[in-house]
Amino acid sequence: MADDVHEEQARPGRRGLLAAGAAGALGAMVVGAGTARAEGTARAEGAAAPATPQDRTITLTGKLATGAPDFVHLPFDVPSGVRELAVSYRYDRPTVPPGTPGNSCDIGLFDERGTELGGRGFRGWSGGFRTEFTVSREQATPGYLPGPVRPGRWNIVLGPYQVAPQGLEYRVDVTLRFGAPGGEFTPAYPPERARGRGRAWYRGDCHLHTVHSDGRREPAEVAAGARAAGLDFIVSTDHNTSSAHGVWGPLAGPDLLILPGEEVTTRNGHWLALGLRPGEFVDWRYRSRDEALPRFARQVKRQGGLVVPAHPFCPYVACQWKFGYEDADAVEVWNGPWTYDDESAVDGWDAQLAVALRDGRSWLPAIGNSDAHSAPQVIGSPHTVVLAEDLSRDDVLDGLRAGRSWLAESAAVRLEFTATGHGRQAGIGEELAVPADAPVDVRLDVSGVPNGTVRFLTDEGQLHQELLPADGAGTVVWRTTASLAAFVRAEVRHPRADGTPGRGNAMGPDLPWGPMAALTNPIVLRARA
Repeated sequence: MADDVHEEQARPGRRGLLAAGAAGALGAMVVGAGTARAEGTARAEGAAAPATPQDRTITLTGKLATGAPDFVHLPFDVPSGVRELAVSYRYDRPTVPPGTPGNSCDIGLFDERGTELGGRGFRGWSGGFRTEFTVSREQATPGYLPGPVRPGRWNIVLGPYQVAPQGLEYRVDVTLRFGAPGGEFTPAYPPERARGRGRAWYRGDCHLHTVHSDGRREPAEVAAGARAAGLDFIVSTDHNTSSAHGVWGPLAGPDLLILPGEEVTTRNGHWLALGLRPGEFVDWRYRSRDEALPRFARQVKRQGGLVVPAHPFCPYVACQWKFGYEDADAVEVWNGPWTYDDESAVDGWDAQLAVALRDGRSWLPAIGNSDAHSAPQVIGSPHTVVLAEDLSRDDVLDGLRAGRSWLAESAAVRLEFTATGHGRQAGIGEELAVPADAPVDVRLDVSGVPNGTVRFLTDEGQLHQELLPADGAGTVVWRTTASLAAFVRAEVRHPRADGTPGRGNAMGPDLPWGPMAALTNPIVLRARA
């Protein structure tokens, strides 16, 4: 990588929003791979106060070759007296042959505390969603953290997501705006409890984006959308930043629990850090080969949060999950409108259930979320319905961790799923221990899926299928034993595009099923003497 560094006076149109105050003169600066020297502009005239230095712009340029590091840090020095940093960047987009990735480059910022993995220097990330941003003590562009602009060596971080064969030429302009620092930003974090109904089923969307990453909805719009969808809780999961955490407080209420979180967007897949401490940042600058995920998974779990691989079969660059599931607390098997990658995710998750039960290990619960960014994506479609002791952070996370949950396309879908045998009963996420050959009646009561198809699946695959009537409500009962089924789970599907129900044991060129309407976690059947 070759870098050039330039410095110039900022254009008047790029001056800050805050009134400038007195500050010391700008001294020498060492930036990037070169040195830029600027003399102070203030002059003493009698007893007058020193003049405020003029705003200055540092320009960093360079070219990245194919095979460049995942993250490139561009250092620059900030002198005393700077009240605000204003950053803009651009890069070239040369024509590439069909099937060849073109240039794509993300951007973020670290302050004088350094760029160490998991360190304290993180000040924001906007990915490729913004071409400019500002940071000051009082305020910052969404995705970035307000706070002191202290003197020292700061770093722009570039994330060359894709580099064309011709390379990627970039230019970053960092404008130093001098003056009084302004007031201190006071975050308003949401409370950890809302008005619940005691032990009950609560609906929530655990994967949502706002303008604080690559969404186009303001947090207020997301909160309003969650209420309109009939949700009881949501989790804030903007990409690679905690900046939204401090704005949710006024938007929560007795009717809506809002939990801080993050979508940790690595180069080997994305994962949801659910239930973070307010303001907590989780680093994303690693791949599977770096063996760093366990460290950051522990960071989340130490505070009672959950680690959830997101859309593990998403075909986009860097979205497919490559870390394995040893550190996961649950897995997102349904992400947004139902597509073939969700089908793959459910199949992969289902295959793990039998292996976990055979080995005597805990099984991995499934969750579903909308991953909504902007209209027309629908908040709460799908979402997860969790049995929790109350509507609080800890209770909701405990229910998700235990798998006491099912997935729904909307609040219009309702169901109850139980297994009864030998005088005992178990529900979703629970275990029913019965004699091996004792009859077990599996029952599903469902509504809200007109002409839908109910499927019961075990470790052998689908063993029962039944149609729902036109009004979408019905009860399906099926009998098995613990010797025949290690677990039972249920799916409710819409008809296929041609109006047919599909067949779970058929093969052919098309998907055998229509879109998912509801999906349960399993009820475990354990044979006992």
